[in-house]
Amino acid sequence: MLKYLEAIEELPKELKVPLLRVLELFREDMAETVKKSDFERFEKTTEENFNRVWKSIEELAEAQKKTEIRVEELAEAQKKTEEELVSLTRAVKNMQKEMGGLSNTIGYELEDSLYPLLPKVLKEDFGAEIEGDLERTFIEYDGREDEVNIYGKGRIDGKRVYIIGESKAQIGKADAEVFIKMVKRLSRHLKEQTLPILVCYSVHPKVETYIKEHYPDIKLYKTFQVKRRAK
Repeated sequence: MLKYLEAIEELPKELKVPLLRVLELFREDMAETVKKSDFERFEKTTEENFNRVWKSIEELAEAQKKTEIRVEELAEAQKKTEEELVSLTRAVKNMQKEMGGLSNTIGYELEDSLYPLLPKVLKEDFGAEIEGDLERTFIEYDGREDEVNIYGKGRIDGKRVYIIGESKAQIGKADAEVFIKMVKRLSRHLKEQTLPILVCYSVHPKVETYIKEHYPDIKLYKTFQVKRRAK
């Protein structure tokens, strides 16, 4: 631009003014052209950027939608699992209740058949004279109670003794441990000698050995032995 101005200055005055005007118009046109071109490039770049951002937004929206659907599916699956778990828990409780009832029935029948037979066996083994009948009862003490399957009073060499017994279809280690704890509690309450006995249909040899080694005070009877000896 500067070189054009220098050239115009050398021209006559009558040419200088119109040429300067033409040059000014040319400069304005050039400036406008540059501005417009820049704006068009800016507009194009902005549109491209906007399209990319919008595409990303759409992709995020689609991903969120899929995530929400998956969350709903998982929530529904969890709900079904919880319902099945509740149903299974109820079924197990009902089964336990039925098994408990069956176990009680077997236990009661076992005890009822042994009550009249045990006095003779206890006398032979311990010299115990049973007073009255053996029975199933609850003993209350210190704000609690224990259910005793086989309970009775007697004497050994003239001294008071309490028969504390448990009857089960099959005896396990845990049964023996629970029973001996009850015997210890009742012994402290009764303040007399106790004669603990366990009676069962069957017992695993290892369990029988375990009871004899760890709880020598417990007398373990099998039902067939009691019935055979009581004849």
